[in-house]
Amino acid sequence: MSVHNEIKRITTHTLQEMKRKGEKIACLTSYDYSMAKIVDAAGVELILVGDSASNVMAGHETTLPITLDNMIYHAQAVVKGVKRALVVVDLPFGSYQGNSEEALRSAIRIMKESGGHAVKLEGGIEIKESIERILSAGIPVMGHLGLTPQSIYKFGTYAVRAKEEEEAEQLMANAKMLNEVGCFGMVLEKIPANLAKKVTDSVAIPTIGIGAGNGCDGQILVVHDMLGINKDFSPRFLRRYADLHSIMTEAVMNYTKDVKSSDFPNEKESY
Repeated sequence: MSVHNEIKRITTHTLQEMKRKGEKIACLTSYDYSMAKIVDAAGVELILVGDSASNVMAGHETTLPITLDNMIYHAQAVVKGVKRALVVVDLPFGSYQGNSEEALRSAIRIMKESGGHAVKLEGGIEIKESIERILSAGIPVMGHLGLTPQSIYKFGTYAVRAKEEEEAEQLMANAKMLNEVGCFGMVLEKIPANLAKKVTDSVAIPTIGIGAGNGCDGQILVVHDMLGINKDFSPRFLRRYADLHSIMTEAVMNYTKDVKSSDFPNEKESY
């Protein structure tokens, strides 16, 4: 009898079960095949192909310039590297706001062309129709409340959201709406920890926090920030687990030195 070591795929149902059992959900972003392969093998449950690719991969100041075609390209690469994690793909700015038919077309393109498992949209009641339309096609949707970087010019700042009572109540209402319409989970970004805990306790679906305290069902960070590849960004919520910036810089400097001194390639490295 052969032992069959099949890797059990994480599904939206798995994440909801984890919330029910009180198990925390680990999430990270990825934008390419090699990184996604490492992140997946290391055991995270959810990989987000974030529109943060606009910043860390393309060097833009905001997430606004990245296109649907760009997102599909990154998602295709990530999906090829993933055997276990649930792959969620951001719908980029302009591909779903204000037009639910366009939202559905965008989501269908992502699912068909990238092989991703779900899409994520930023916003609450104002995008309800788009969410419902995408869900009606059988595409899983993840919500995103609090700091919504695609609305940066509306807010004018990346500061903590929902500190005031009115905005906190609106966020709570939006969270309940996302739960009721059938989203499988939601990201809560840069909101007070006590509010995030309150939201988490009042919805049946998993909440994934970034700068939202320890009361969420899971956490997410941008992989380049967490690995210390990106040194330009140091918000309070970021914990760096490595200093790859220094390691990579040193490696490139040593390589350059060895090339210039004719040390590389040596005899063993030649044919």
